[in-house]
Amino acid sequence: MATKSVQDLVVPVGVTLDRFIMHSQSAFPYATGELSQLLRDIALAGKIINREINRAGLVDIAGGNGTENVQGEDQQKLDIVANVRFIRALKNGGEVCAILSEEEEDIIHTGNNHGKYVVAMDPLDGSSNIDVNVSIGSIFSIYRRITPINGPASMEDFLQGGRKQIAAGYILYGSSTMLVYSTGDGVNGFTFDQSLGEFILSHKNIGTPAEGKIYSVNEGHYHSYPPFVQQYIAQCKTRNFSARYIGSLVGDFHRNMLKGGIYLYPSTKKDPKGKLRLLYECYPLAFIAEKSGGKASDGFGSILDIVPESFHQRSPLYIGSAGLVDDVVKG
Repeated sequence: MATKSVQDLVVPVGVTLDRFIMHSQSAFPYATGELSQLLRDIALAGKIINREINRAGLVDIAGGNGTENVQGEDQQKLDIVANVRFIRALKNGGEVCAILSEEEEDIIHTGNNHGKYVVAMDPLDGSSNIDVNVSIGSIFSIYRRITPINGPASMEDFLQGGRKQIAAGYILYGSSTMLVYSTGDGVNGFTFDQSLGEFILSHKNIGTPAEGKIYSVNEGHYHSYPPFVQQYIAQCKTRNFSARYIGSLVGDFHRNMLKGGIYLYPSTKKDPKGKLRLLYECYPLAFIAEKSGGKASDGFGSILDIVPESFHQRSPLYIGSAGLVDDVVKG
């Protein structure tokens, strides 16, 4: 029997999220440790939600809850579970003074008035897909507060605008669970190793291809879309693009970011202002898109340049490969 070297027997595990954050901390604008801890708190919430999702079919936390959120949308049981898990993790972490969630109408004050950060989040996007085992995700956006430390946060802390985000990202729960985030210097992805209970660096310096052959849109609403969107969809068909749409914003965005493509969620006759939420869906994904070389538009300009007016403001979204976003906006 051939002998094996130590290197063959003990293959390196890889770079853990904690180690990556520690080594990268010097690049943070405010490298005092608080943001590093906040990212760890988000990762912890992701681990717990990953566990809840994996056992959703074994305990009674799948399906609808018979309630509506502030948006007037039917809540899934896992929407409520994920919301609570994130709030607890961020409260207990101590770095966040306030949270804005899709599931809550008003600001959630954590009691940590000394905290330097606020977080806007969609705790679980696409949760109705749980029942059919399709990928879903959590989306988060981080701001450095502008109100005085040791006092309560206010509306202005959350309405700073997309360009003021200091970090943003998402957690994708699919065939594997991934945490993808950026603090402004590139985009990195970490895959959750269940056996170790750790996120391991798996996608370093993610770059979105400038072009692509994938378009993701709900064509069931085709006749309600603006003419320029209808024309673009027709153009995609004549160019033999592949249609890929699973009804999970994070899943569709993640695929297109890696492979090259565009995700479209236009305004409709029913929702003339769009349906996706600006602060905790469009802003953070637009931040990730731009930091990976892609683009995000509302059809008129960059998503990140939209001036926010309210917590649950909505917007159309065209996001993905820069060349494809330019094509649809010009169209």
